Amino acid sequence: MASLLVAAIFLCISFAEAKYKIGVNYGQLANNLPSPAHAVALLQSMHIGHVKLYDANPAILQALAGTQITVAVMVTDAEVPAIAASQKVADLWVAHNVSAFFPATRIRTILVGNELLSDINQKQTWTQIVPAMQNLRQALIKQKLRHKIKISTPLAMDMLEGSAFFPPSNATFRENVRESVMRPLLKFLGKTRGALFVDVYPYLAWENDAGKIPLGLALFEGEYEDGGNGLRYGSLLDVQLDAVAAAMARLGFNKEEDDEVKVVVSETGWPTAQGWDERGANIHNAALYNRRLVQKMVAVPPHGTPRRPGTHIPTYIFALFNENEKPGPTTERNWGLLYPNGTRVYDVDLTGQMAEAAYPPLLPAPAEPPVGSQKFWCVANSSASSESLEAGLEYACAQDPSICAPLQADKPCFQPNTTLSHASFAFNAYYVLFKALGGSCVFGASAHLTTTDPSYGSCKYSPLVF
Repeated sequence: MASLLVAAIFLCISFAEAKYKIGVNYGQLANNLPSPAHAVALLQSMHIGHVKLYDANPAILQALAGTQITVAVMVTDAEVPAIAASQKVADLWVAHNVSAFFPATRIRTILVGNELLSDINQKQTWTQIVPAMQNLRQALIKQKLRHKIKISTPLAMDMLEGSAFFPPSNATFRENVRESVMRPLLKFLGKTRGALFVDVYPYLAWENDAGKIPLGLALFEGEYEDGGNGLRYGSLLDVQLDAVAAAMARLGFNKEEDDEVKVVVSETGWPTAQGWDERGANIHNAALYNRRLVQKMVAVPPHGTPRRPGTHIPTYIFALFNENEKPGPTTERNWGLLYPNGTRVYDVDLTGQMAEAAYPPLLPAPAEPPVGSQKFWCVANSSASSESLEAGLEYACAQDPSICAPLQADKPCFQPNTTLSHASFAFNAYYVLFKALGGSCVFGASAHLTTTDPSYGSCKYSPLVF
């Protein structure tokens, strides 16, 4: 009897391993990464089942040949307009970036662009996403690959109106993309039995609203009830995913049957280092988040979410490596499971079999100042070139009319009428307005944070209260 029990347990574990595996994002914005062959060996040693690329890098695709790892390749943002406009271009893209490696490399998904709806400067491409997907599908049909490779596009949570997901049952897609982009996109995905790829970051949601969202909810140990439908939540991730499901339902895409549009978590994770104006990014929290994430997402039977229980949600952790050339705040360069030399940033069993209690104790998370106790301002660097300051000033002013209104000739911040002074005011106004949406105090290394109020006379700089 005991031997049968052991055998049954072994079979269950083996089934779990084979049934669902975690994926990872393999970014390349670094100058110190290992070779593709070495990186693929690391992927295999970590028992990663799926990898998502941000292009169709031929060296990486070749290195993945002969492995059991499934691959999602990406049409870069710059390639989208041409593919949307020309079937021939789409045919060539598939021939060069998919057929040339398939089936030795197990390409299973083509992704069109990366978070295109998050960039107002890419607005002209928003309505080109679905035409590009349609042309790529025709190309797959010609190559007899349509039943083997799906097409989608990864979107961030700002596809929701106001980026709002509390309560999740009230969520809706942004008005400026709801009918023009999301409806045709979901129709395409439903017709082709594809999935909506969503980048979901409980860390970012919590960090931008830490005074209201409990850290425990972001780390899978909280409680929240949706007053709209009574559903109860133990994690912010589920809240966010069900907000997307609710927004889909408002457009009629929620049949709760086998043919509903599924969701894939195309990016999620937790950073391990932070700058002055960031919080909660440390090894302790990152380890807890990703360990619990993996156990949830590879569970058999699947956990799903309160709105969609029992549904498997394929998930890609961001990211494989820390990437030292990523722009933006400190966290941007510290999402990796691995350092570039291949060593682990922290222990995490990506098979999901290791119980949380079996890990060695983590060092406590570093103490942080209370929410609302600090003030920061973003100012221009006096050593920055005129060209970089002017570029940053132009960018900041273009993001919202209110940013540079006080810099007009009859306004309080016009004097001194210098590029440095105007850039400082614009950088700070942009930073305060957009920090919660991912804005940073960088501007091509032309800006820095200060705790000294740069206001003068009647020109007042608003602080970021942190």
